[in-house]
Amino acid sequence: MCPQTSFEVEFTDTVAIVTGASGALGSAVVDRFRSAGATVCAVDVVEPDDEDSLLEPDDRTHFYETDLTDEAAVSGLVDEVIDDHGRLDHLCNVAGTWRGGQPIEDTDLEEFELLVDVNLKTAFLASKHALPHLQDSEGSIVSISARSSLEGGEGDGPYRITKAGIRLLTETLAAENEGIVRANCVMPSVIDTPMNREMMPDADHEKWVDPGEIADVLAFLCSDGAAVTSGAAIPVYGEA
Repeated sequence: MCPQTSFEVEFTDTVAIVTGASGALGSAVVDRFRSAGATVCAVDVVEPDDEDSLLEPDDRTHFYETDLTDEAAVSGLVDEVIDDHGRLDHLCNVAGTWRGGQPIEDTDLEEFELLVDVNLKTAFLASKHALPHLQDSEGSIVSISARSSLEGGEGDGPYRITKAGIRLLTETLAAENEGIVRANCVMPSVIDTPMNREMMPDADHEKWVDPGEIADVLAFLCSDGAAVTSGAAIPVYGEA
Protein backbone atom coordinates (compact mmCIF):
# COMPACT_ATOMS: atom_id res chain seq x y z
CA MET A 1 0.00 0.00 0.00
CA CYS A 2 1.01 3.65 -0.43
CA PRO A 3 2.57 5.29 2.63
CA GLN A 4 0.52 7.89 4.48
CA THR A 5 0.62 11.09 2.47
CA SER A 6 2.18 14.09 4.19
CA PHE A 7 0.13 16.76 2.39
CA GLU A 8 -3.28 17.19 0.84
CA VAL A 9 -4.23 18.04 -2.72
CA GLU A 10 -7.76 18.65 -3.92
CA PHE A 11 -8.85 17.22 -7.28
CA THR A 12 -12.62 17.03 -6.73
CA ASP A 13 -14.57 17.55 -9.98
CA THR A 14 -11.46 17.02 -12.09
CA VAL A 15 -10.68 14.21 -14.54
CA ALA A 16 -7.25 12.61 -14.91
CA ILE A 17 -5.83 10.17 -17.44
CA VAL A 18 -3.08 7.91 -16.07
CA THR A 19 -1.23 5.80 -18.64
CA GLY A 20 0.68 2.67 -17.70
CA ALA A 21 -1.94 2.22 -14.99
CA SER A 22 -1.50 -1.53 -14.59
CA GLY A 23 2.11 -1.23 -13.40
CA ALA A 24 3.35 -0.61 -9.87
CA LEU A 25 3.96 3.12 -10.36
CA GLY A 26 0.88 3.66 -12.52
CA SER A 27 -1.46 2.01 -10.04
CA ALA A 28 0.04 4.12 -7.22
CA VAL A 29 -0.64 7.26 -9.26
CA VAL A 30 -4.22 6.12 -9.90
CA ASP A 31 -4.69 5.59 -6.16
CA ARG A 32 -3.19 8.99 -5.26
CA PHE A 33 -5.35 10.96 -7.68
CA ARG A 34 -8.44 8.99 -6.71
CA SER A 35 -7.81 9.64 -3.03
CA ALA A 36 -7.60 13.36 -3.83
CA GLY A 37 -11.08 13.27 -5.35
CA ALA A 38 -10.35 13.01 -9.07
CA THR A 39 -12.21 10.83 -11.53
CA VAL A 40 -9.36 8.68 -12.85
CA CYS A 41 -9.25 7.16 -16.31
CA ALA A 42 -6.71 4.35 -15.91
CA VAL A 43 -5.16 3.36 -19.25
CA ASP A 44 -2.99 0.41 -20.21
CA VAL A 45 -2.58 -2.12 -22.99
CA VAL A 46 -3.37 -4.92 -20.51
CA GLU A 47 -5.70 -5.08 -17.54
CA PRO A 48 -3.99 -5.33 -14.13
CA ASP A 49 -3.69 -8.84 -12.75
CA ASP A 50 -1.00 -8.37 -10.08
CA GLU A 51 -2.34 -8.94 -6.58
CA ASP A 52 -0.10 -6.07 -5.42
CA SER A 53 -1.80 -3.60 -7.81
CA LEU A 54 -3.59 -0.65 -6.24
CA LEU A 55 -5.85 -0.32 -9.28
CA GLU A 56 -9.29 -1.25 -8.00
CA PRO A 57 -12.06 0.10 -10.27
CA ASP A 58 -14.88 1.93 -8.52
CA ASP A 59 -17.30 4.72 -9.36
CA ARG A 60 -14.41 7.17 -9.81
CA THR A 61 -11.91 4.79 -11.40
CA HIS A 62 -12.49 3.64 -14.97
CA PHE A 63 -10.20 1.32 -16.93
CA TYR A 64 -9.59 1.86 -20.66
CA GLU A 65 -7.66 -0.85 -22.50
CA THR A 66 -5.69 1.00 -25.18
CA ASP A 67 -2.57 0.54 -27.30
CA LEU A 68 -0.92 3.90 -26.67
CA THR A 69 1.51 3.41 -29.58
CA ASP A 70 -1.41 3.51 -32.05
CA GLU A 71 -2.44 7.08 -32.87
CA ALA A 72 -5.98 6.17 -33.90
CA ALA A 73 -6.43 4.29 -30.63
CA VAL A 74 -5.12 7.22 -28.59
CA SER A 75 -7.37 9.68 -30.40
CA GLY A 76 -10.32 7.37 -29.77
CA LEU A 77 -9.36 7.01 -26.10
CA VAL A 78 -9.37 10.77 -25.51
CA ASP A 79 -12.68 11.12 -27.36
CA GLU A 80 -14.16 8.36 -25.19
CA VAL A 81 -12.92 9.99 -21.98
CA ILE A 82 -14.49 13.30 -23.00
CA ASP A 83 -17.74 11.56 -23.97
CA ASP A 84 -17.80 9.69 -20.64
CA HIS A 85 -16.72 12.47 -18.29
CA GLY A 86 -17.08 15.78 -20.12
CA ARG A 87 -13.63 17.21 -19.45
CA LEU A 88 -9.94 16.49 -18.93
CA ASP A 89 -7.74 18.25 -16.36
CA HIS A 90 -4.63 16.12 -15.84
CA LEU A 91 -2.54 13.78 -17.98
CA CYS A 92 -0.01 11.52 -16.25
CA ASN A 93 2.29 9.87 -18.80
CA VAL A 94 3.48 6.91 -16.74
CA ALA A 95 3.60 4.22 -19.45
CA GLY A 96 7.15 3.01 -20.01
CA THR A 97 9.61 0.17 -19.76
CA TRP A 98 13.28 -0.43 -19.01
CA ARG A 99 15.69 -2.57 -20.96
CA GLY A 100 19.38 -3.08 -20.44
CA GLY A 101 21.21 -4.12 -23.53
CA GLN A 102 24.30 -4.01 -25.65
CA PRO A 103 26.51 -1.21 -26.96
CA ILE A 104 24.87 0.78 -29.74
CA GLU A 105 26.65 -1.14 -32.50
CA ASP A 106 25.21 -4.40 -31.15
CA THR A 107 21.69 -3.12 -30.39
CA ASP A 108 18.91 -4.63 -32.49
CA LEU A 109 16.70 -2.11 -34.25
CA GLU A 110 13.64 -3.89 -32.84
CA GLU A 111 14.79 -3.24 -29.27
CA PHE A 112 15.53 0.40 -29.98
CA GLU A 113 12.13 0.85 -31.62
CA LEU A 114 10.40 -0.86 -28.69
CA LEU A 115 11.89 1.63 -26.21
CA VAL A 116 11.11 4.61 -28.45
CA ASP A 117 7.53 3.41 -28.87
CA VAL A 118 6.77 2.55 -25.24
CA ASN A 119 8.72 5.31 -23.49
CA LEU A 120 8.46 8.28 -25.85
CA LYS A 121 5.84 7.71 -28.54
CA THR A 122 3.13 6.95 -25.96
CA ALA A 123 3.80 10.24 -24.14
CA PHE A 124 3.91 12.17 -27.41
CA LEU A 125 0.61 10.75 -28.67
CA ALA A 126 -1.22 11.06 -25.35
CA SER A 127 -0.04 14.66 -24.97
CA LYS A 128 -0.89 15.54 -28.57
CA HIS A 129 -4.48 14.35 -28.34
CA ALA A 130 -5.10 15.47 -24.76
CA LEU A 131 -3.81 19.00 -25.30
CA PRO A 132 -6.93 20.60 -26.84
CA HIS A 133 -8.95 19.52 -23.80
CA LEU A 134 -6.22 20.42 -21.32
CA GLN A 135 -6.05 23.87 -22.93
CA ASP A 136 -9.78 24.24 -22.33
CA SER A 137 -9.39 23.36 -18.63
CA GLU A 138 -5.98 25.03 -18.18
CA GLY A 139 -4.78 21.67 -16.95
CA SER A 140 -1.47 19.90 -16.49
CA ILE A 141 0.77 17.17 -17.88
CA VAL A 142 3.32 15.24 -15.88
CA SER A 143 5.56 12.55 -17.38
CA ILE A 144 8.18 10.06 -16.25
CA SER A 145 11.76 10.69 -17.29
CA ALA A 146 14.73 9.09 -15.48
CA ARG A 147 17.84 10.08 -13.57
CA SER A 148 19.94 8.19 -16.11
CA SER A 149 18.63 10.47 -18.89
CA LEU A 150 20.97 13.20 -17.64
CA GLU A 151 24.02 11.55 -19.20
CA GLY A 152 25.07 8.80 -21.55
CA GLY A 153 26.12 5.45 -20.17
CA GLU A 154 27.00 1.89 -21.01
CA GLY A 155 24.50 -0.87 -21.56
CA ASP A 156 21.17 0.95 -21.62
CA GLY A 157 21.78 3.73 -24.11
CA PRO A 158 18.42 3.48 -25.92
CA TYR A 159 16.56 3.71 -22.60
CA ARG A 160 18.51 6.82 -21.61
CA ILE A 161 17.89 8.35 -25.05
CA THR A 162 14.13 7.89 -24.82
CA LYS A 163 13.96 9.26 -21.27
CA ALA A 164 16.00 12.30 -22.32
CA GLY A 165 13.37 12.71 -25.04
CA ILE A 166 10.72 12.89 -22.30
CA ARG A 167 12.55 15.83 -20.73
CA LEU A 168 12.74 17.66 -24.05
CA LEU A 169 9.10 16.86 -24.82
CA THR A 170 8.19 18.32 -21.43
CA GLU A 171 10.16 21.51 -22.03
CA THR A 172 8.58 21.85 -25.48
CA LEU A 173 5.05 21.37 -24.17
CA ALA A 174 5.70 23.95 -21.44
CA ALA A 175 7.08 26.50 -23.91
CA GLU A 176 4.28 26.01 -26.43
CA ASN A 177 1.55 26.25 -23.77
CA GLU A 178 2.97 28.87 -21.42
CA GLY A 179 0.27 30.28 -19.17
CA ILE A 180 -2.27 27.70 -20.37
CA VAL A 181 -1.14 24.11 -19.72
CA ARG A 182 1.66 23.28 -17.30
CA ALA A 183 4.01 20.42 -18.23
CA ASN A 184 6.58 18.86 -15.91
CA CYS A 185 8.36 15.54 -15.52
CA VAL A 186 10.00 13.57 -12.73
CA MET A 187 13.24 11.62 -12.76
CA PRO A 188 13.26 8.39 -10.72
CA SER A 189 16.21 6.07 -10.32
CA VAL A 190 15.36 2.56 -9.05
CA ILE A 191 11.75 2.30 -7.87
CA ASP A 192 10.90 -0.18 -5.12
CA THR A 193 8.66 -2.56 -7.06
CA PRO A 194 8.24 -6.35 -6.81
CA MET A 195 9.79 -6.75 -10.27
CA ASN A 196 12.88 -4.70 -9.37
CA ARG A 197 13.33 -6.63 -6.13
CA GLU A 198 13.16 -9.87 -8.10
CA MET A 199 15.69 -8.60 -10.66
CA MET A 200 18.08 -7.22 -8.01
CA PRO A 201 17.64 -9.36 -4.90
CA ASP A 202 21.00 -8.38 -3.37
CA ALA A 203 20.56 -4.61 -3.71
CA ASP A 204 19.89 -2.28 -0.78
CA HIS A 205 16.13 -2.03 -1.16
CA GLU A 206 15.88 0.42 1.75
CA LYS A 207 17.39 3.12 -0.45
CA TRP A 208 14.85 2.67 -3.22
CA VAL A 209 11.89 5.01 -3.55
CA ASP A 210 8.37 3.71 -2.98
CA PRO A 211 5.95 4.23 -5.92
CA GLY A 212 3.56 6.03 -3.59
CA GLU A 213 6.20 8.65 -2.81
CA ILE A 214 6.64 9.35 -6.52
CA ALA A 215 2.86 9.47 -6.96
CA ASP A 216 2.80 12.18 -4.27
CA VAL A 217 5.14 14.33 -6.36
CA LEU A 218 3.03 13.83 -9.50
CA ALA A 219 -0.06 14.89 -7.57
CA PHE A 220 1.71 18.00 -6.26
CA LEU A 221 2.89 18.96 -9.76
CA CYS A 222 -0.71 18.78 -11.00
CA SER A 223 -2.04 20.76 -8.02
CA ASP A 224 -2.52 24.47 -7.45
CA GLY A 225 0.51 24.32 -5.15
CA ALA A 226 2.73 24.02 -8.24
CA ALA A 227 0.90 26.71 -10.23
CA VAL A 228 4.15 28.55 -10.97
CA THR A 229 6.08 25.43 -12.03
CA SER A 230 6.26 24.34 -15.67
CA GLY A 231 9.02 22.85 -17.81
CA ALA A 232 10.76 21.30 -14.80
CA ALA A 233 12.49 17.93 -14.43
CA ILE A 234 12.19 17.00 -10.76
CA PRO A 235 14.55 14.47 -9.10
CA VAL A 236 12.63 11.76 -7.26
CA TYR A 237 15.43 9.28 -6.59
CA GLY A 238 16.07 9.87 -2.90
CA GLU A 239 19.16 7.86 -1.97
CA ALA A 240 18.85 5.36 -4.83
